[in-house]
Amino acid sequence: MSDNNQATAHEEDHTGPIKNPKQLLMAVFFSFLVPIFAIIGLVYYVTSDKKPAAGAVNLEKALAARIQKVGTIEIRDANRVLKNGEEVFKAQCAACHVTGAAGAPKVGDASAWGPRISTGYEALLNSALKGKGAMGAQGGGDFETLEIGRALVYMTNASGGSLEEPKAPTAPVAPAEGK
Repeated sequence: MSDNNQATAHEEDHTGPIKNPKQLLMAVFFSFLVPIFAIIGLVYYVTSDKKPAAGAVNLEKALAARIQKVGTIEIRDANRVLKNGEEVFKAQCAACHVTGAAGAPKVGDASAWGPRISTGYEALLNSALKGKGAMGAQGGGDFETLEIGRALVYMTNASGGSLEEPKAPTAPVAPAEGK
């Protein structure tokens, strides 16, 4: 007969890494202890972000900066009187074009404005609205496109140009009733 009886065959099939009660106790202990330390480590990692010292930052301002609005809506009076070129120049353009700051051509300097004037009104207006070099875009600012165009004509004409000031578009005439 064979040396393998049913009892030995059963023991050989069910053997595992845990051979005695001490190993069983250690396996149970570490199966609870390791996840607890892993959770503590993860919590420490998540909460250990760079934080300012207490009282170092105005928390209300920081909160307001995080939840600020994405966009704004500005309502303007559509019937307001548009400003002339000189008024817009003094309000918007004079800061740089009088002093020549950041390479801006000075008003009255015909040699600096000559090549620019030769490109034409549309190219100059496009540069004024979208920005060029160190000059930021003026389109969508405090002034309408027509007002920026008037300021542009004011500056170029004061610098040796002879551009015609743009006129405001006229409203379509409504047909008279009863005819």
